[in-house]
Amino acid sequence: MASIDHLRSGQPINTNRTNQNKSQSNSVETGGAGQVNPQRTDAFSMSDGSKAIGALNQQMASESHFDSAKVAAIKAAIANGSYKVDADQLAANILKHEDDLRGI
Repeated sequence: MASIDHLRSGQPINTNRTNQNKSQSNSVETGGAGQVNPQRTDAFSMSDGSKAIGALNQQMASESHFDSAKVAAIKAAIANGSYKVDADQLAANILKHEDDLRGI
């Protein structure tokens, strides 16, 4: 069984199950009177909502998380001393964030 450390580290997990009954064949099983039956397999299907969430997840993973040009401009402004912080706007944003966390 896979440990939780594999999940957190992003390492792939082996989800293949091994059949411990050595008398069964991998591709067919024999029924009574020598009949050959196809081996049963499990199947699943995803709902439309699950497919949409998966598509959004892939889209978000492919997009950059920040505007590198804006970051470069802010770094340059900090380096040359021209970057100014609007304390009132910063305080308003902090309070808004706190309200959002509390669900107000």
